[in-house]
Amino acid sequence: MTKRPDHFSLPRAIPAIHAAGWPFVVIFAVVSVALGLWFEPFFYIGLILTLWCAAFFRDPERVSPKGEGLVLSPADGVILPLVDTPSPIDDHDGPMRRISVFMNVFDVHVNRVPCDGRIEELVYRPGAYVNASLDKSSQDNERMLIRMITKNGRTVIFAQIAGLIARRILCHLEHQQNVRAGERFGMIRFGSRVDIYVPADAQIQVQPGQRAVAGETVLAVMTPPARRIATGSRAKNKIENKKAPSAKKRISRKKSPTKSSQ
Repeated sequence: MTKRPDHFSLPRAIPAIHAAGWPFVVIFAVVSVALGLWFEPFFYIGLILTLWCAAFFRDPERVSPKGEGLVLSPADGVILPLVDTPSPIDDHDGPMRRISVFMNVFDVHVNRVPCDGRIEELVYRPGAYVNASLDKSSQDNERMLIRMITKNGRTVIFAQIAGLIARRILCHLEHQQNVRAGERFGMIRFGSRVDIYVPADAQIQVQPGQRAVAGETVLAVMTPPARRIATGSRAKNKIENKKAPSAKKRISRKKSPTKSSQ
């Protein structure tokens, strides 16, 4: 006899719905039925909106690539132009490069952690709600900034930014929390962008206009600090050795002793 499952599971082809979306799906469905009782065509309009709401809050499974120094996309969407910029939190982080992912209302809006590491700082900054595709939204819009130290000892900052329609940022991370790349950490309702700041020496793997998938697309690759220092030391020693004359050359430059007169 087959064992009865403890819970109802949807087919794998149908993505799960994020917990934050269920209240909206229920409200849309109830309003659709109520309007349909008053005027039947409204029910079908409401049904379409309900299905769209369920699709907006979909939460599909993702398989994150593994590798040293990988920075994964924290959001689904289109890569905007890359920008060289100082850290949005602390100038001591050094020069950084900003990679922005713009999400439209049809993209998956569940955000994912870009790297393995530890959350060092959470900074909420109120602001405006201008179009999130504009560059100024990174400084002007309401946003949640998350600063983390990766397992390689590098600083990475990612920011959830509210947009023209998005009015609610959900972030479930905590100070000193250890996280893994690809883990869900929040979402933005309804349509916005996520910025990610990586060290200026990181190797960028994407181009503006390219589509990114949260938890799967590799945005950049970072070199560990120890390797960078070792590489610099080897280069310095190579230059010094090149400048210093070899022992053979120093000996050949010495004058041979003259014979004593007899």
